[in-house]
Amino acid sequence: MRINCRGLGYRYPGVERPVFDGLDIEFRTEVTLLRGYSGCGKSTLLRLAAGLLKPSSGKVETEGLLRPGSREFFRKELSFVFQDLNLLPLASVERNLRLCSQIGGASREEVDRWIGRLGLDDYRNRSVEKLSGGQRQRVAIARALAKSPKVLILDEPTSGLDDGNTEIIKTAVRNFVSQGHAICVVATHDHRLEEIADELVDFHTFLSLAE
Repeated sequence: MRINCRGLGYRYPGVERPVFDGLDIEFRTEVTLLRGYSGCGKSTLLRLAAGLLKPSSGKVETEGLLRPGSREFFRKELSFVFQDLNLLPLASVERNLRLCSQIGGASREEVDRWIGRLGLDDYRNRSVEKLSGGQRQRVAIARALAKSPKVLILDEPTSGLDDGNTEIIKTAVRNFVSQGHAICVVATHDHRLEEIADELVDFHTFLSLAE
């Protein structure tokens, strides 16, 4: 499986300077780490690759995947963990993941497995609003992995987290991707994540070379 971004350009409405123009990058079945400072375009590229944004120029092509941006791609093949997590704060941990099983096709067994693997068994009946930041982040990762996605996109998944929570997330993501059936793209400025990467892209340097 591959996601190929060819000649990709994007300009936000009302902004004269494009985020990037003519960008070529490919994501394969492994962990690609996009490292760079805030505001350099990492999150924009993630949204373009996922089909959440339409490029101003160029195109996103896939091999072995549904078309990014299609309803079936979002429902069946993509798990995207945003910086704001998009959890239901008043619902329990288990309820947040059960909704994933209803919408995205995750089995009850996978939901229970990832609750356990992310160390959330003791919190499964607790509402998300009563969890710490690290626990909420683990809920979001568990929800994403329970779907068994072909494309896993993580936007700053360990920002502000302590070493303990970071290690749990690193282990879960690495174990999932090591099964060999998922593309994983991680945008981060956290150097602790570098050891799980198969490919490391310094995004600021990469864009400078592409210009």
